[in-house]
Amino acid sequence: MPNISNRAQQMPPSPVRKLVPFALKAKQRGTKVYHLNIGQPDIETPETALNALKNIDLKVLEYALSEGNIEYRKALTEYYHSLDFTDLTPDNFIVTNGGSEALNFAISTLCDDGDEVIIPEPYYANYNGFTSTFNVNVVAVPSTIDTGFALPPIEEFEKKITAKTRAIVICNPGNPTGYLYTREELQQLADIALKYDIVIISDEVYREYVYDGKQQISMLAFPELSENCIIIDSESKRYSMCGVRIGCLLTRSKKIHDAAMLFAQARLSPVLLGQIAATAAHQNDGAYIRAVREEYTHRRNVLVDLLNAIPGVICPKPRGAFYCVAELPVDDSEVFAQWLLEKYSLNNETIMVAPAGGFYSNPELGKKQVRIAYVLKEQDLRKSVAILQAALENYNSDIRH
Repeated sequence: MPNISNRAQQMPPSPVRKLVPFALKAKQRGTKVYHLNIGQPDIETPETALNALKNIDLKVLEYALSEGNIEYRKALTEYYHSLDFTDLTPDNFIVTNGGSEALNFAISTLCDDGDEVIIPEPYYANYNGFTSTFNVNVVAVPSTIDTGFALPPIEEFEKKITAKTRAIVICNPGNPTGYLYTREELQQLADIALKYDIVIISDEVYREYVYDGKQQISMLAFPELSENCIIIDSESKRYSMCGVRIGCLLTRSKKIHDAAMLFAQARLSPVLLGQIAATAAHQNDGAYIRAVREEYTHRRNVLVDLLNAIPGVICPKPRGAFYCVAELPVDDSEVFAQWLLEKYSLNNETIMVAPAGGFYSNPELGKKQVRIAYVLKEQDLRKSVAILQAALENYNSDIRH
């Protein structure tokens, strides 16, 4: 038998996908599964993007430029100009195969073996995977459900900074919590990054989907960070086209850009067809974004209000993205999530949720919590919460007996 690398053995499993085998078995038994575990929207992709793919008139599907084709980088530039970042040019962007590759490039560019990045938790679980791949250590700063997962006191970040700290990673608005950082919180992060000459890596892939009249504030709004900031962006959630695998790394720092380009060249090129679709999606997209934001607002209100009506459930109302973290009246959410798929159904239907322990560096902090994605239509969300409520009553009754 061949040897498996230590790197592979230490790679953390995805908390979003580790229960997939149990979901498949449930479906094989004929049980309908409502997928609340993954950020795959049921929103339709913009027609402009679909038509661009249908009407491709190319004789050769050739390599794209390593930094991304100019047509798409111009579209990105115009998009960011519409957000008032008019100093940006196509040369500030490196197009990537999804936001995931942009994060990999950022970590690769900034960190060596044994270096550290500080991340407020709970955080997007794949940050563990990206850092583990490069032998980089995550240093977590816990936020709490009773504050709605607000940024922890900045003093807690400063305590964690060492000679090995290379970056602070944030997701704004956040996955898994939906928390939307305030300008004051972001200013505190900008100040500490400059004080210690480290980089803020700001994952802003859910930028469009903020609610209650709020606006997402980008780390680009802090020009003093011109040499100390990387923005991660993606089209997957903005236009409900996760399958095109198109994102970008954006920085004003030529030093960081040029170093990241070496990794971009090593992987040859980003997806050509994805860039064609993404370029088209950016055309006249205002009405699309507004309609989708309104739909997510409605879904959030329905889901969170129903969850908080269940005895023992605590769920802060998120201000952005399309996720919430709920604390359940169970001892172990992972055991409960598996039980839902293996042993429970209501009218031959069940739900799949993501145990939140996988979104923490210390899983005990999320042991009673789950992440729920409100990416399903209202009717399915209502059914899902009804299943959850009945399941909790049944589950806790079974435990007592």
